[in-house]
Amino acid sequence: MKDKLKISIASILFIMALFIKNNYISNILYLISYLIVGFDIMKKAWHNLWLGKVFDENFLMTIATLGAILIKEFPEAVCVMFFYQIGELFQDYATKKSQKSIGDLMNIRPDYANLYQDNKIKKTIPSKVKKGDIIIVKPGEKIPLDGQIMEGESSLDVSSLTGEAIPKEAFVNDYVLSGSINLSGVLKIKVTKNYNESTVSKILALLNDAKQKRANSEKFITKFAHIYTPIVCLIALCIAICLPLLTTKSFSSSLYTALTFLVVSCPCALVVSIPLSYFACLGGSSKMGILIKGSNYIENLTKVDTFVFDKTGTLTKGIFKVKKVVAFNMPKEELLQYALAAEYYSLHPLALALKKEKIDIKEQDIKKIKEYSGFGMKAEYQGKKILIGNYKLMEENKINITDPKEEGTILYCAIDNNYEGYIVMQDEIKKEAYQVINELENNNYKIIMLTGDKRKAGSIVAKALKIKEFYSDLLPQDKQAKIKMLLESKSSDKMVAFVGDGINDAPSLATADVGISMGYLGSDSAIEAGDIVIMQDDLRKIPMAIKIAKKTQRIVWENIIFALGVKFLVLSLACFNLFSMWEAVFADVGVTILAIFNSLRVLNGLKKVI
Repeated sequence: MKDKLKISIASILFIMALFIKNNYISNILYLISYLIVGFDIMKKAWHNLWLGKVFDENFLMTIATLGAILIKEFPEAVCVMFFYQIGELFQDYATKKSQKSIGDLMNIRPDYANLYQDNKIKKTIPSKVKKGDIIIVKPGEKIPLDGQIMEGESSLDVSSLTGEAIPKEAFVNDYVLSGSINLSGVLKIKVTKNYNESTVSKILALLNDAKQKRANSEKFITKFAHIYTPIVCLIALCIAICLPLLTTKSFSSSLYTALTFLVVSCPCALVVSIPLSYFACLGGSSKMGILIKGSNYIENLTKVDTFVFDKTGTLTKGIFKVKKVVAFNMPKEELLQYALAAEYYSLHPLALALKKEKIDIKEQDIKKIKEYSGFGMKAEYQGKKILIGNYKLMEENKINITDPKEEGTILYCAIDNNYEGYIVMQDEIKKEAYQVINELENNNYKIIMLTGDKRKAGSIVAKALKIKEFYSDLLPQDKQAKIKMLLESKSSDKMVAFVGDGINDAPSLATADVGISMGYLGSDSAIEAGDIVIMQDDLRKIPMAIKIAKKTQRIVWENIIFALGVKFLVLSLACFNLFSMWEAVFADVGVTILAIFNSLRVLNGLKKVI
């Protein structure tokens, strides 16, 4: 509002000066108008000069306008500042519009938590609530921390997290995420994570980190501006000094040409519009449940030609069911009890499937728990040593087993170093996986699948999805090694993306050029290791992210080519005195405004992608 008022007052004084015939009075009005509209710019130029940042747009505007006043071109001096300020207003408008997308997401930060203690509700800040505490969430309130519903049922608005507009139904024993909004019933929730480990805290941290990571083209423009600006200043100085010596032009006319050259040389369109394009993309995609951790990953995604997918929990639902239990020397229920005891504290999808079986466990009897990532679990239960996991875990512990040749994922179970049976687990391919794999292949992306399961289980999924290349029996380090091999064999202009969701996927996510984490149901380590986090467990977000990235890159390069093309054309005309300072101002501000509004097409383009 303050800037608009200044421009309004300066405009009135400028118009008055145009119609007053007394040159002395009109020049005073021009100078007052100039100071009102240009003081902030001159102040910034002086401040940056003091800091050693000489060649920026504020410096160019100040030198050009003071030079115009020196040669008594008062109207041009005012117009340069006037139109530059108008360009700044458009820039502020565009920035605020793109910031709103991120600002809306920032609103998921909870203000308070209703802590339930001693049959009383105490309102407190979420960071003071600890894991294991009970909180109450009333209708209309945000869920402040991640937890499990102990009592109540409700509909939850999870649109800020996943981009999904349809409310999610939540019941007793369901896990809920912080940042969701409770729409109907009262919920009693047991907190499963401290605030600094909660979903909302991690999202806010990701957004803050994203602002710090810049794309190569964004860095290039900044460097370009630092080199380009002093060069045009030197050319302008040469024009002012050499033209009177080499031609019949007067010093005043040459200085005017040099100042016009300076005005039009300002690289505002590039310096402003390129970061704005990426910022709009980061904000807009986050509202769709796609968190991109930095503009460099937007650029990298457009260069990907190979997508490597984890199988379990990524291409498949990761929601296993116990298909078959085979026990050699004990009842099936007893084998299941030992298996569940060993897996009781694990968050692995296979462990979660076992917990759905109606088996009673004495939690206090579970001791010496150890998890082998990618292998299985080891524990003691009621004095018995239990080992449960895959074929390789049994081999490592010298347990003699035979391959039962069953279709599905096999959990082998050994008790006191004796092989006592196995459990066959069945997973289901995600419906959208067929569509996504087909779409990626039709767009000439190479598809590879990696799995820790045996080859037979992997081949069933690969065949169903028509994936030609897949690798099985892989440990986390084996998956990472495959990614490294792909990175070493690829051409320099192409990149490899890995899509995963589990703890054992974190090394591969961190190694790939672009790590895409299925964050909604994924592990914390996978979310932290990924460069792009899909907040909703929906593979269709991946082609969507690719389209967003390509749209953004296209607009970035449109701005670069358009701005540089117009700049060099006008600069050439200005050298030959074919452009007045007025026209130079229109050219500079016009290019900047057009580039800014072209950047905002990123936000409009997202609506078409959805």
